Amino acid sequence: MESRSEKIKTVLRVTSGNFLEMFDFFLFGIYASHIAKTFFPAENEFVSMMSTFLTFAAGFVMRPIGALTLGPYIDRIGRRKGLIVTLSIMAMGTILIAFVPGYATIGVAAPLLVLIGRLLQGFSAGVELGGVSVYLSEMATPGHKGFYVSWQSASQQVAIIVAALIGFTLSKTMAPADIAAWGWRIPFFIGCLIVPFIFFIRRSLQETKEFAARQHHPTTNEIFQTLAANWQIVLGGMAMVMMTTVSFYLITVYTPSFGKNVLKLAESDALLVTCAVGLSNFFWLPISGALSDRIGRKPILIFCTLLALATVYPALSWLVKDVTFGKMLAVELWLSFIYACYNGAMVVALTEVVPAKVRTAGFSLAYSLATTLGGSSLAISTWLIKQTGDKAAPGYWMSFAAVCGLLATLFLYSRRAVETRAAAQAAA
Repeated sequence: MESRSEKIKTVLRVTSGNFLEMFDFFLFGIYASHIAKTFFPAENEFVSMMSTFLTFAAGFVMRPIGALTLGPYIDRIGRRKGLIVTLSIMAMGTILIAFVPGYATIGVAAPLLVLIGRLLQGFSAGVELGGVSVYLSEMATPGHKGFYVSWQSASQQVAIIVAALIGFTLSKTMAPADIAAWGWRIPFFIGCLIVPFIFFIRRSLQETKEFAARQHHPTTNEIFQTLAANWQIVLGGMAMVMMTTVSFYLITVYTPSFGKNVLKLAESDALLVTCAVGLSNFFWLPISGALSDRIGRKPILIFCTLLALATVYPALSWLVKDVTFGKMLAVELWLSFIYACYNGAMVVALTEVVPAKVRTAGFSLAYSLATTLGGSSLAISTWLIKQTGDKAAPGYWMSFAAVCGLLATLFLYSRRAVETRAAAQAAA
């Protein structure tokens, strides 16, 4: 049996790669305003930002494709090898975005190459979160799955914190013109430099005992047949994840653009709020995961979705009426609490409701389908504000996601669904 120190080292090896992949993935959204000016110049700022956000969203369109392609591969050949493959693909996308010259230099080829880099990132991320979550759930000690799996999401928060701190430092040490011209690329260069180190760490991973102990590893065709037979679970999982993805991208990746372009706060203030949100998420996620081990997943999921429905839009309305740094910080930290408490229970719940033999593919497909919409939150929020004239309009979108999460939880934890899963596990 592995010692506690060995368990901790394994968690660090798995989540360090997840940190890098998510760091690279989130940079695009965090530095959207600078990327817009470099690759998508337009006389209308709204058109420029929407072009950037749609390119950001294109990465999420690729996620289901990545899930359907790489998910069965990992369920067939193993967790360890799959995590190395996803890291390789993500690195290629990041390097491409970091080094592509701007529109002024190579014209229309610039946004096209950036789009290709974004698609590669999305293809990789389509199964990365599922691969990491499944690995952590399968190596967790009995009765502590929620706590272990929560570190998948917690590592994402470290990525947000590091990216926001780098951006904050740049805003304080460089002239705005220099940041817009080339300084925004520095975080991408840093991500490229970390890649060899993460490769070294992930190569030392061992296969999970649960996967290694299986007598039969399903073929790709068998995996697709099982997914099709469990389509209700996949769609229910997708709806449950909607609450996570929408709230996460609104309070992290969208915050710098929302604070700077909508609320007209200083860029450094918006990045500081983003950093604080990452710290808050990192604090609450493992607490929620551990609590779900004690009281169950369902009570936490229902409580958080109801809390979101009751408070999200009123909180944003209170913020936009009289914008200050303090009020933005308070609102974002409140939304962070709702997101982290929900997500701490949701991720492990999804690993449990998906059939074991297609755990990576099923988890990744449900998660990816949800992030196709949730990852579009930047574009959807920008469009909602433009159409309604209401700066608190992102609250409508998050409230809709909360309804999806609530209904999905009630369905997946209904007596009939639980009995069906139990019968399927017994048959397997």
